[in-house]
Amino acid sequence: MLAINKIHHIAIICADYTISKKFYTEILGFKIENEVFRTERNSYKLDLSVNGVYQIELFSFPNPPARPSRPESCGLRHLAFEVNDVQKTHNYLTGFNIDCERIRIDELTDKQFFFISDPDGLPIEFYEK
Repeated sequence: MLAINKIHHIAIICADYTISKKFYTEILGFKIENEVFRTERNSYKLDLSVNGVYQIELFSFPNPPARPSRPESCGLRHLAFEVNDVQKTHNYLTGFNIDCERIRIDELTDKQFFFISDPDGLPIEFYEK
């Protein structure tokens, strides 16, 4: 049997590096662990962590294709982040003029959750602890 320990990281390609870097660091609060410009690829690679755990690699590439979203396509559906207070998170994000879906209740767990989109339209879910 394969012995996977954990998810190591999630890689995200963005269209506008400056906007996405600000979104993930200044709004969502991820900490920058390392930032490198790779000349041969004309691409940034930004390593981000949350609570001391390496989580996201943010890449910039020239002219990446748009992400298909609606209708939902095969592949990664969304990212989900656990939060202590869904309503407080919702209020915080709307304070940055981020379009937040209404808070819903998961019928299987009775936990609250809602979705937003990152600057490139990647769905992000905030889910009650």
